[in-house]
Amino acid sequence: MNDMIRAIRFERPERIPMGFAINDACWNHYDHSALQDLMEAHSYLFPDFERKPEPVEITPLPFAIAGEPYTDSFGCVWTTTETGIAGSVNGHPLADWAALDSYQPPDPDTCDGRVACDWAQAHRDFKAAKIQYGFRGGFIRHGHTFLQLIDLRGYENLMFDMADEDPRLWRLIEMVEAFNTVLVKRQLAWGPDYFGFPEDLGMQVGPMLSPEHFRKYIKPSYNRMMGLVRQEGLPIHMHSDGDIRALVDDLIDSGVECINLQDLVNGVEWIRDNLKGRVCISLDIDRQKYIRFGTPKEIDDLVRYEIEQLGSPEGGLIMGADIYPGPPLENIAALMDAMERYATFYT
Repeated sequence: MNDMIRAIRFERPERIPMGFAINDACWNHYDHSALQDLMEAHSYLFPDFERKPEPVEITPLPFAIAGEPYTDSFGCVWTTTETGIAGSVNGHPLADWAALDSYQPPDPDTCDGRVACDWAQAHRDFKAAKIQYGFRGGFIRHGHTFLQLIDLRGYENLMFDMADEDPRLWRLIEMVEAFNTVLVKRQLAWGPDYFGFPEDLGMQVGPMLSPEHFRKYIKPSYNRMMGLVRQEGLPIHMHSDGDIRALVDDLIDSGVECINLQDLVNGVEWIRDNLKGRVCISLDIDRQKYIRFGTPKEIDDLVRYEIEQLGSPEGGLIMGADIYPGPPLENIAALMDAMERYATFYT
């Protein structure tokens, strides 16, 4: 059994599962040879790394190209100022409710809600990966429900819709959930080992919507989609950036067994006191303070402290880091070193 599943199920993983992602934009800011040297030197974090000719050519996602607005499958228009970093939606096709009657949602047989998809090829890729690695997760696109509603209506409009109890909002929610449900059912039929529902719900302080509105408008869709996964007996992984402390109990109530949340925004001690032993903590390691502005020793101390506070020999802890342009290379190296060093902390 894979260490990730062991960690989620508290079945004594051999190592703390560690994930490390280098954002595409980093290749526009750092020396390519230096980045590849770091990846080559950290085989636990990059087990499939093969050195590429330099300069390394990166193909960014279509919604992450500066100066090239991208219209997704729902008709939402994305823009970004930094190639490699996913943009934000500033063109909302349903900003005016008058457009709802003529609006046609995308076809889940041709896309994932954001980009066009060849599902037959995706299934072949899924099976090949499961053979190669011994396990494979299913997932729905990031921002599948709440953020999709924002993309369609605009954040301020959506907040007023919820506060005003606009009946048209229910029609829109049903449309989005119906699309998502097709995607969930399709991937469940492929036989994944767990299922992920990534969606940002938090701000720097507090959630982006009130717990009351979450429970009324968003949680029912979560319950129904996650219920399909629970029926298959699979672990449910939920990612959210930001401060989600006020929503955690509702996420667990929906069936989430593994919560991916940010460390310093939510507070390591709060996470320990409220989540340790209750669900698997998939910790997003700091990208706002020590990694960007600290010293290598502070970074090492942070990773060790988080493992001491949140981990156990039984499992229940996964750690991940996403690197964006900004941190000095020595800090990136220190983070990689610490994650590899302490992965065996309990074994």
